[in-house]
Amino acid sequence: MFSKLAYSVFEQSIIDYHKFDNVDQPINNPYPKDKFEHLLYLKNWIDTVQWHFEDIIRDPQIDPVAALTLKRRIDASNQERTDMVEYIDSYFLQKYSNVKVKDGAKINSESPAWAFDRLSILALKIYHMHEEATRVEASQEHRDKCQEKLNVLLEQRTDLSTAIEELLTDIENGDKFMKVYKQMKMYNDDELNPVLYQNKK
Repeated sequence: MFSKLAYSVFEQSIIDYHKFDNVDQPINNPYPKDKFEHLLYLKNWIDTVQWHFEDIIRDPQIDPVAALTLKRRIDASNQERTDMVEYIDSYFLQKYSNVKVKDGAKINSESPAWAFDRLSILALKIYHMHEEATRVEASQEHRDKCQEKLNVLLEQRTDLSTAIEELLTDIENGDKFMKVYKQMKMYNDDELNPVLYQNKK
């Protein structure tokens, strides 16, 4: 099952990151570059670093200059994350390129890679919610509430994994087809963001 494979790679990436818990720790991808797992590990590593960027920038004591620098790193990470999703979708387009699409086949509102993106983020939520649900110095009330939330996240994992498997099966059988739209982010593009292109005059 693709979703099970992906989730195990996401978990490995998260565990590997937390051996250092440092946003500047270079990635050490254990999978060969020609393997699909390599893409999944890299995707989740980017998500994991960005998760911690988002924690850091919410520190009320953060130096404003450091916050601006970090904001730019988050923007760059967002772009990298989107690029990775599109790259993973390219893998699926190639994988299913010989499938004969049936008459009346439907398109899915979400591509396979965006569904895996959600699964990657869900793996991070589950990891950190489990941390909170078992944090010894937290109150029992806090741990109980986090356990309730963790139970919901685990249910979401089951549902999302099922949906991913059904989507891939439908595409493989020609009952659904996929398209990949480039995200066309405008705010990072100095030809499309008015603040950036006006400064070029």
